[in-house]
This record gives sequence, structure tokens and C-alpha cells, in this order.
Amino acid sequence: QVHLVESGGGLVQSGGALRLSCATSGIRFSLAHMNWYRQVPGKQREFVARITSNGTTSYAGFAKGRSTISRDNTRNTAQLQMNLLETEHKAVYYCNTNLKGRVFWGRGTLVPVSS
Repeated sequence: QVHLVESGGGLVQSGGALRLSCATSGIRFSLAHMNWYRQVPGKQREFVARITSNGTTSYAGFAKGRSTISRDNTRNTAQLQMNLLETEHKAVYYCNTNLKGRVFWGRGTLVPVSS
């Protein structure tokens, strides 16, 4: 059974930084492309960043320059480092992977940003 569990969310002040982690089980993590998404209240879930199985990364425009996605194949985890957070970055952050057409999501971790 596939499980994705996000952690690391929590209140951060404007201008601060946070590191999110996604722990996985039930997948061959080293072969999985991992994604981070976010959902702002009242809006659709949107793509934040992606890291492929070989370590190639890509980012949404708003995430470039302030976010870094990484992976640890020894721990089967994916991370998202976010810097210079502002109130508009307040959202629930989700990790995601697509395994041969089956999409799996974690339950998300809330990142509130105070001004």
C-alpha cells in the first residue's frame, strides 16, 4: 500500500523559511518522480516543484528562486525548502507521485505565514 506523509508545516513569520518533508512507503522511491503542490484556501491545487528519479528539478514561476526541492533515496523522502515566505504563500502543501498512471497524494501539511 502506498503512503505519502508530509511533515514540517507550521507557523512561520513573513520572511522566514521552512523545510517540508514527504515520507513515502510502498513505492520504489528511487524510481519515482516526486512533486509538491499547494492549495491556497478557496483556490485550486497548483504545482510547486518536481524532482525526477534522476534528480532533475523544475519549479512553478512563483517558486523559482525561493524554493528548493530535493530527495533522499536512502530515506525514501522528498523535501521542499522554502525561503523568504510571505503571506501569499500560506497554503496546505501536498506531495504527490504518479506511478504508471495511478496518482497518489499525501494528506498535506499546513503552512500558515504571519505578517
